[in-house]
Amino acid sequence: MIVLGIETSCDETAAAVVTGDRRVLADEVLSQLDEHRPFGGIVPEIAARSHLEHLDRMVARAMEAADFGFGDLDGVAATGGPGLIGGLLVGVMTAKAIAAVADLPFLAVNHLEGHALTVRLTDGVTFPYLLLLVSGGHCQLLVVEGVGAYRRLGTTVDDALGEAYDKTAKMLGLGFPGGPEVERAAEDGDPSRFPLPRPLKGRAGCHFSFSGLKTAVRHAVDALPPGPLRKKDVADMCASFQAAAGDVLVDRCANALEAFRARHPSADTLVVAGGVAANRNLRRRLADLAGEHGMRLVAPPARLCTDNAVMIAWAGVERLGLGLTDGLDFAPRPRWPLDPDAPPATGAGVKA
Repeated sequence: MIVLGIETSCDETAAAVVTGDRRVLADEVLSQLDEHRPFGGIVPEIAARSHLEHLDRMVARAMEAADFGFGDLDGVAATGGPGLIGGLLVGVMTAKAIAAVADLPFLAVNHLEGHALTVRLTDGVTFPYLLLLVSGGHCQLLVVEGVGAYRRLGTTVDDALGEAYDKTAKMLGLGFPGGPEVERAAEDGDPSRFPLPRPLKGRAGCHFSFSGLKTAVRHAVDALPPGPLRKKDVADMCASFQAAAGDVLVDRCANALEAFRARHPSADTLVVAGGVAANRNLRRRLADLAGEHGMRLVAPPARLCTDNAVMIAWAGVERLGLGLTDGLDFAPRPRWPLDPDAPPATGAGVKA
C-alpha cells in the first residue's frame, strides 16, 4: 500500500509518500517562516497564497523522490481540517484533482489524527495509549483506542501551550516561532526567580489553562527596570515560564494517567505529539512522570512533531486499510474535533 500525503493546514507546505510497511519514501516540507516572521505570527492570507504557489512543486518533488507515478499510488490523503481554511482548500483540492485523474481513493485526514497516529509509524505503538497532543493551536489529553476512536479527557479552556510559548517569546523580543527560542534561553536561566502561577494545578480533572500564565509573564516583564531587557532577565523569565508550564503538564497528565489506567489497566504507553512535543525539557519531565506510573513515554522524532505530510500519508494508510475513504464532495473543516461526543469545555478560546 502506497499513499501520497499532503499537508497545508497552517504554514508548512508539505508532501510525502509512505507505505503500509512503514517506509517513508519521500518527505518534502517547505516552511513559510521567513514570510510570516515580520508579522510576529501566521497571516492566513499569506499562508494560503504560498501554498497555492508551491504545493504542485512539492508534490512533484515527493513523487520524484519516491520514484513513482500517480498510477502507482493506492490513495491520496490530504489534511481536511482543522486549520486555516484557505490553506486547507488548496491541499484538499489538489488531492482531489490527483485522485480524480488517477482514479484513486481520496482520504480526508484530520490533522490531529495525523499527530495521534505518528507513533504507530515511527515506533509501532499498539492501541490503546494515552496521548498528550500539545501544539500552537491545541492542548488535549485523549485516549487513543483505534483509528477514528478517540476519547477526550481534557482540553485547554483558553490558550494552547504553544501559543503561550510564542507570546512569551514575543514579549521578550525573542522572535517567531517562539517555542524553540524560549527553550534555548531557558537553559541558562533560574527557574525559581519569577513566581509564576500554575493554572489548575492540584485541581480535579484534566483540562488546561494557560491564559493566566501568559498574563503573569506580561506583568512580570512590565515590572522589570525600564530599558532593554538584560540577557539574564530573559533567561530567568524563560526558565520560570517553562518550569510553570511543565508543572501544569505533569499535574494534568498525572490525573489523566489515573483515569486511563482505570479503564485500560494493562496499557503502558504515554504518547506526546504536536509541535511542543519537540521541547526536550518537557519530554524529560513527562518521561519521569510515565516512569513513576510504570509506563513509558513515546514521542515522534522532532521533525515529525511539527506539521508534516508524513503523518498525513500514514494516517491515510491506516484509514485506507480500514476502507475509510472519502468522497470528492468532502468540504474542508476549520474545526474538526477528534472526539465529537466530548462535553463542551468553557473558556475564552476553547479549541475543538
